[in-house]
Amino acid sequence: MNKIIGIVLVIGGVALAMWGYNIYDSAGSQLSRALNGDVPVKAWAGMVGGAICIAIGVLKIK
Repeated sequence: MNKIIGIVLVIGGVALAMWGYNIYDSAGSQLSRALNGDVPVKAWAGMVGGAICIAIGVLKIK
């Protein structure tokens, strides 16, 4: 059962990290970074949350 949860966490983490990167790389975000230097919180939350989910998932698989 733990391996299934781990696999789901890895897959969900990859999707979450990709979603965060897509927000980070969007046109609106690029304009905001160019003008203000600000990175959207959603982008950081997606990328960091995805990395955490991937790490926990890998630990569950082992």
